[in-house]
Amino acid sequence: MLGTKGRMTQVFDEKGVVTAATMVSAGPLTVTQVKTQEVDGYSAVQVGSGVRREKNINKAQQGHLKDLANVRVMREFSEVGESKRGDTMDISVFAPGDVVEVSAISKGKGFQGVVKRHGFSGGPRSHGQKNKERAPGSIGGGGRAGGRVVKGMRMAGRMGNDRVTVENLRVLQVDTENNMILISGAIPGRPGTLVEIRSA
Repeated sequence: MLGTKGRMTQVFDEKGVVTAATMVSAGPLTVTQVKTQEVDGYSAVQVGSGVRREKNINKAQQGHLKDLANVRVMREFSEVGESKRGDTMDISVFAPGDVVEVSAISKGKGFQGVVKRHGFSGGPRSHGQKNKERAPGSIGGGGRAGGRVVKGMRMAGRMGNDRVTVENLRVLQVDTENNMILISGAIPGRPGTLVEIRSA
């Protein structure tokens, strides 16, 4: 299922135990293409979500979506059921208690140092230490790596804006009337981020 991340909230169960939860608006999906091993070389189902105006869709995509709704985003899933082009799916495929995994693009944090990016502790805070509190320190040097920076060295750099998958989340509530699904815990991204929900 494809959806849009909403705000976080709290859910109390019948014993009064509170659980942090994220609201996801997951509208109905339209099957835009079914890919087969014979024609495409692999099996997958392509689905579309959302709606956008025809003037914002190029001619090739208009032809691809002929006789279907003008969807905003399209994704492919390898779990192929008995779907055919034009079928629709909604969140009724999930039920409270289901275990799911959620994938989304995490928040971008820009260029960050090693303390924030990798959890380095920094240098000592005393004995004349002046300007190296958050510095990475030695990165090895000539002896170990032949006078070069080894691949994978933890250094400062761009942080976030990665595809992140969170597993073992539970579906708490399903509201088919309003196309809302409540998932336990936090999921990646800011409110409004496109998320993919899969059964675990």
